[in-house]
Order: sequence, then C-alpha cells, then structure tokens
Amino acid sequence: MAQTIQSSNFDEIVMKSDKPVLLDFWASWCGPCRMVAPTIDKLAQDYEGKAVVGKVNVDEENELAEQFKVMSIPTLYILKNGQVVERMIGARPYAELVEKLDKHL
Repeated sequence: MAQTIQSSNFDEIVMKSDKPVLLDFWASWCGPCRMVAPTIDKLAQDYEGKAVVGKVNVDEENELAEQFKVMSIPTLYILKNGQVVERMIGARPYAELVEKLDKHL
C-alpha cells in the first residue's frame, strides 16, 4: 500500500530518499483518482525496496499541492534526489508508470 505523505513527513520520506519517489496527488471525491488508486497500490507493492510510492491528499495538504503547482488531479510526480524528473497529469496505466519508474531506478 502506498504511504501517506503529509507536510510533517515529506522531508523524511521524499526529500531524503535515496530511491526514486512516485507521488500521487489525489482527492477522495475525484473519479480518475479513485480509478488510478489500485494501480498506485500495486506499484507500491511491486517496487517495495526499489522505490517509494506515496499519496498526497490535496484537500488535507494544500501547501504541498501548491508547492508542486498541482492544478488538476490526479497529478503524478517522480522525484529523484529531491528533484522532479517526471510529471504526469491524469490517470495513467500501470505499464506506463512502470516504464517511467524503471527509467529512474
């Protein structure tokens, strides 16, 4: 299952990670977010130990959503060494996310 990312644990989990980090910016009322949620959880399971997979609830974490300039959801970011290396807007299929993550392992 994907980790819940909040302002309080963002630096520790995301910025200090020595692995690539996939962040899913989502909200409970968002249909496409609910559609991609099982994919995100599967990635978290499949990439355990190789990458960090986290979810940021934009309704609860306005500061993080603003920091990443999230205008629509779901928005997915891949960070490496604290820097954004990929940005995807909208639900994405599992295979595409695997391809993007593998590129940064």
